Amino acid sequence: MKLYNSLSKKIEDFIPHSDGEVKMYTCGPTVYHYAHIGNLRTYIFEDILEKSLEFVGYKVKRAMNITDVGHLQNDADTGEDKMLMGAKREGKTVYEIAEYYTDAFFKDTEKLNIRKPEIISKASDNIDEYIKVIQKLLDTKYAYTAGNNVYFDISKAKDYYKLSGKNEEELIIGAREDVTHDKMKKNPFDFALWFTKSKFDNQEMKWDSPFGVGYPGWHIECSCISMKYLGEYLDIHCGGVDNIFPHHTNEIAQSEAYLGHKWCNYWVHGEHLNDKSGKMSKSKGEFLTVSLLESKGYDPLSYRFMCLQSHYRKQLMFGFDSLDTAENAYKKLKSRIKALNSKDEVLSDKANEYMNNFKSALEDDLNTSNALTVLFDVLKDNVLNDTSKLYLIKEFDKVLSLDLLEDKKEIDVNFLNKINDLINKRNIAKSNKDYALADKIREELNSMNVIIKDTREGTTFEIK
Repeated sequence: MKLYNSLSKKIEDFIPHSDGEVKMYTCGPTVYHYAHIGNLRTYIFEDILEKSLEFVGYKVKRAMNITDVGHLQNDADTGEDKMLMGAKREGKTVYEIAEYYTDAFFKDTEKLNIRKPEIISKASDNIDEYIKVIQKLLDTKYAYTAGNNVYFDISKAKDYYKLSGKNEEELIIGAREDVTHDKMKKNPFDFALWFTKSKFDNQEMKWDSPFGVGYPGWHIECSCISMKYLGEYLDIHCGGVDNIFPHHTNEIAQSEAYLGHKWCNYWVHGEHLNDKSGKMSKSKGEFLTVSLLESKGYDPLSYRFMCLQSHYRKQLMFGFDSLDTAENAYKKLKSRIKALNSKDEVLSDKANEYMNNFKSALEDDLNTSNALTVLFDVLKDNVLNDTSKLYLIKEFDKVLSLDLLEDKKEIDVNFLNKINDLINKRNIAKSNKDYALADKIREELNSMNVIIKDTREGTTFEIK
């Protein structure tokens, strides 16, 4: 297996630290809102990586965090906790927000055939781990207390900017005027390990600690959860490219300061999904979620197929025209497979040749586009019998996870149109303060097994 390592800035042979299993950590969601399809592109690539490693013969142990505390609006340790933002937005507690959006995240990943990691741990469940690590960093002078908060001193970190390729002068020059820095820090890029009420007095989630009543910074959670479940030596750490700096940079600094040795050998990052306005985000334009795609009549796996047609390290431009093209190709592919009949024996020599070609594509830095080409070559091969083709498709789909052999019942377009029409009528009724009609329409939707939810971005629905 060859992978592009963001740390060395080159494609390298993947050599795990131990022969027993690959230790893999992937940054999980901050569960203050729905995941948009740009977020989910990263989870698709990580899913492909895990399944590809298994396909070529490795055993993988994978851990992922759920961020339910500590992730602020601003990387300069300013702004509200994102979880508190979500609670204020919806008039709920932080705990209710975390539970609801964690559940929503896993519903979306299930629709995209993204496998749940073996280990999933909430940030709020690991407070003792953070305290243990922070205390050692204070004892060894890698961290300091200022204004009752605890910060990591990046001047003590070896090769702090190695992963990002940045330097402090460039960051200072490039900083926006509206970005404020905590004046109590020794260095503007020192980052918080623990916040107390001296920083945020309105925080709902907070715990006792030797440093004061408060809560952990965002960066410390991934280091501690990884070390707790995967040990001192991590093989692969994944995430989106926007995590490289400062999140992953800070993870390396604090983890290696705590451990006293190199922590992770391979850093693998997925590129952004862009729309016509630039990087996709929750704060602009139509909030593109899996549920929205479904409401427009798309199969979520058409989006997965679209992602697999592009390399994970290339920016992907999203538009509904592109998704239409992908969905049409995906439907044609499934239709061709459905026409195959298994009645002969597998032609092992020819099948092994294709199996090796598929593995080679995956081993080439997860070249899913070439892997799909191998799949289409199998379908076009007139020498291969249908039994051999079905055998190969079944094996390939262990990685592609496109339900190629499943005949899923498609949702009736007329049914979707009726749902959207009723939601539109309900929204009009609400705007006219005709709440009796709005409630009646909700009940009608419930009778159709359609569950709706009103959000800041509009009404979403799910078919039970």
